[in-house]
Amino acid sequence: MNPVYEKLNKAYESIRSQTDFEPEIALVLGSGLGDYADSMKVESYVDYKDIEGFPVSTAPGHVGRFVFGYVGHKKVVCMQGRVHYYEGYEMEDVVLPIRLMKMLGAKILFLTNASGGIKTGFKAGDLMMITDQISFFVPSPVRGENIKELGVRFPDMSHIYDEELQVVLRKCASDLNINLKEGVYVQTKGPNYESPAEVNLCRMLGADAVGMSTACEAIAANHMGMQICGVSCISNLAAGISPTPLSEEEVIEAGKAVSKKFSALVTEAIQKF
Repeated sequence: MNPVYEKLNKAYESIRSQTDFEPEIALVLGSGLGDYADSMKVESYVDYKDIEGFPVSTAPGHVGRFVFGYVGHKKVVCMQGRVHYYEGYEMEDVVLPIRLMKMLGAKILFLTNASGGIKTGFKAGDLMMITDQISFFVPSPVRGENIKELGVRFPDMSHIYDEELQVVLRKCASDLNINLKEGVYVQTKGPNYESPAEVNLCRMLGADAVGMSTACEAIAANHMGMQICGVSCISNLAAGISPTPLSEEEVIEAGKAVSKKFSALVTEAIQKF
C-alpha cells in the first residue's frame, strides 16, 4: 500500500475508534477565527494528538482538535487549528486532515484563513470570497505516486471553488448586509511574511490576497472530488502597502475584531449549502 495512503487509513481508523459522527460539511478555521466552534452544538472533540500519525498544529491561535457537531441542522466537522507547510511538515501531512475529513463523510469543504490584502481598496477587517487561487509557490499535495483511491493522476483545476457555493455565499452576505469582497488568493511558503517586491509580483500575477495556507488544501480536496468554497479575512495590508511592520498579533487581533461578522456569514452559508 502507498505509505501516504496507509498513514491516512491509520488516522481514519484511529479517529473512528473515538467517534462515529459522519459529517456533511468540513470547516477549516483560520488564524483568529477558532472561537467559532464555541457556537456549534458540539457532539464530541478529538484532539489531533490523539489521532495516530496526525500532524499537530503549532501555529499561534490554533487549538489543535476536530470539533464534531451541528450548525443548524447540518452535520459539521470543524478543524479548530490547521497544519501549515511552514511548520516543517511534508505537504502530504499538511493536507492529511482534509483527506481525512472527506473519508469521514464530508462532501463540502469550507476553507477560511487570515491573509494580507493586496488589491487596492482592501482594508483590514474585510472578508473576501476566494474565487480562484495561485499555488505555484508551494509543492503540490498530489506530487509523487498517485493514490488512485483518492483521485485521478492529473486532476483538473478549472473550477476549484464551486460556483454554486459562491452563489450561496453572495446571497448570504447580501442578506446579512456584509460587504463581501471577491478575489484571487495566493499561497506562499512562510513563515516569513512576503517582501514588498514579492507582494508586487503577486499583484502582477493577479493575486488579491496572500497567505500561508488554503491553496494546497483546496487542491487536495478538489483531487478527491469535494465541493469547495473559501472566505479570507483580510487581517492586514501586505508588505509594501501596510505602513507598519507585520506581526502575528495583528493577524489574530484582526480575526477577533471581525469574528462576529465572519461567524454570521459562516453559519448562514452552511445552513444553505
